[in-house]
Amino acid sequence: MSLKTRLARGACAFAAVAMMVLPLAPSARAQEETPAPAPAAEAPAAAAATPTVEERLADIEAYMNNVARPEKTSGAESLVKGPGPGHNAWQMVSTALVLFMTLPGLALFYGGLVRKKNVLSVLAQCLGCACMITPLWWLCGYSLSFGVDAKSALIGDMSNAMFKGVDPAAVGAGYYWISDGMWAMFQLTFAIITPALIVGAIAERMKFISIMVFILLWMFAVYFPFAHMVWSTVGLMCGPLNPNAAIKAIDFAGGTVVHMTSGWSALVLCLILGKRINYGREPMAPHSMVLCMVGTGMLWVGWYGFNAGSALGADAIATNAFVTTTLCAGTAGLAWALVEWIFKGKPSVLGFCSGIVAGLVVITPAAGFVGATSSIIMGVLAGVVPFLAVAYLKKMLGYDDALDTFGVHGVGGTMGAILTGIFADEKVNSVVGPLKEGLLMNQFKAVALTIVWSVVATAVIALIVKVVLGLRPDAETETAGLDLADHGEAGYEH
Repeated sequence: MSLKTRLARGACAFAAVAMMVLPLAPSARAQEETPAPAPAAEAPAAAAATPTVEERLADIEAYMNNVARPEKTSGAESLVKGPGPGHNAWQMVSTALVLFMTLPGLALFYGGLVRKKNVLSVLAQCLGCACMITPLWWLCGYSLSFGVDAKSALIGDMSNAMFKGVDPAAVGAGYYWISDGMWAMFQLTFAIITPALIVGAIAERMKFISIMVFILLWMFAVYFPFAHMVWSTVGLMCGPLNPNAAIKAIDFAGGTVVHMTSGWSALVLCLILGKRINYGREPMAPHSMVLCMVGTGMLWVGWYGFNAGSALGADAIATNAFVTTTLCAGTAGLAWALVEWIFKGKPSVLGFCSGIVAGLVVITPAAGFVGATSSIIMGVLAGVVPFLAVAYLKKMLGYDDALDTFGVHGVGGTMGAILTGIFADEKVNSVVGPLKEGLLMNQFKAVALTIVWSVVATAVIALIVKVVLGLRPDAETETAGLDLADHGEAGYEH
């Protein structure tokens, strides 16, 4: 074989080997570059339990009935953990209605009853209450009334100061289906109107700065403790919520907390302050019964938030409170006008207005606890007893309760608290059942404590303010009117 032939055959053999080897090279690189297979993934965590269909239906039933969500045997959390739309919506409306009672309802009611030189003074005092108490409620008032960690039966704590823990998406602070934030706002409107009621007794003769300082101190000494004692789960007088309450009384919407505290405090303050200049020697008739009547209508409408809203949901108890509030207010307005017609010869617009407000006051502690017929009876008494207090008791004792705060709220609130003990019916509200035995005596105890506490606290605060700031303007300023002296404005320019 020639050399040439042998070289040719070697080249072919080399080529063949190359063709066999070269295709393997990329595969080897690919194997080297391909990452090692990942280790097997860990098994997924056990899925959170979900409510069964039956449990979800039970939640819906609880919402419809405005009761607590039932416990779930599956261990799952409710899928409707936040506020219930319907109940919370009614609470929002109720809160707006109660604020409407003060601004503009009470402001116009009181504003129409004073002389025109003092109309802005009264309006400013109502505005002052709303604007001062609102940030105070955020700062500490809500917590001192309803602090979540409170242990004392007399006063709350600072656990919810500056609305710490007050979550608009959470429920339970007030009731099962309303927002904690809405509960705090609802109670704020009660805190606003209560001291504003006191303004009526001392109208036309107390300096603006003095009444504002008095109210600030009064909130700490009277309102916050009573809101806690009557409506907190550890309160001294909260029969429905505190099984260990020393006084197992009931107060649906504020007969003691709102009307008695303000009414009896008003009496003490007007006694310490003294009578208006020339009181009893010159006419001091209301300057505008039109404003008074408009304010009365606003109070009546707003009171549905006050009473029916205190059911804390749009349920049958709220409906009952709506019914009894209407019946008592209308009946009391009629009764007052009729009694006035008999004793004084004419049924006045002021008589109708006073009777309606007295009826609203008397039914307040009972609205969700008594039936329709009982509310009619309470309405008759509300029209007669406060009338006698306003028309005759005031003259007999000689005090100057300018706009009859004590006669209507003090007397009416006291009577309402007592009548609640008589007419409260477990058929209307099951809460009454376990408390029925001895309820009337507990109502008397609550009334007595409210009177003593309010009177003593008011006297001390008034004397402190009198020493530090003085209570009254000088005689010349009072005679000219407080609008210009305190606010540099006049209610009417023409």
